[in-house]
Amino acid sequence: NKNIINQGIIRKGNFWGNAVMGRFSRSLKTERLNHKSFANHYEVVQNLESYSYFYNYKSIHSAIGRMTPAQKMAELEKVA
Repeated sequence: NKNIINQGIIRKGNFWGNAVMGRFSRSLKTERLNHKSFANHYEVVQNLESYSYFYNYKSIHSAIGRMTPAQKMAELEKVA
């Protein structure tokens, strides 16, 4: 069945990968999805894309030096 979602797509024991996804999932649920219903699949996709853009390009994260994830990634790519 192609509609099955695997929660544990990151290899077991990869602490940081799970922490990042866990934080994103928690933020998505509490900031965007709680107490919300959708009329169709398109509305779900639009909400997820909108929140993903906000989270990565607009939302400041104290854990990464008060930067957005996109800014932090650009900083890390300059070093590499």
